[in-house]
Amino acid sequence: MTKAELADALREETGLSKTRAREVVQLFFDEMSSALANGDGVEIRGFCSIHVKNYEGYSGRNPKTGDPVHVPPKKLPFFKCGKELKDRVDYPQTQTSNKIAS
Repeated sequence: MTKAELADALREETGLSKTRAREVVQLFFDEMSSALANGDGVEIRGFCSIHVKNYEGYSGRNPKTGDPVHVPPKKLPFFKCGKELKDRVDYPQTQTSNKIAS
């Protein structure tokens, strides 16, 4: 799913205009990115949590030449899938059949 498809789904579900739905989706991603850039985590219960991990610098090798190369320390976002999302992806028929039976 792309951001445009997400905005279209939001528009259909809420009745927002296409422009407003795109603004809402963009705001959502901008705020998540800002939080991560500030070192904060993002948690969406049942879906995922994302936090920034610090990685130490290390000495590596250039695979083409074999020369030693210093890799500087870096920060990268770390995504952890929520249990509800894992279950929904792993057992999609079970989720659907449970809703029908209820």
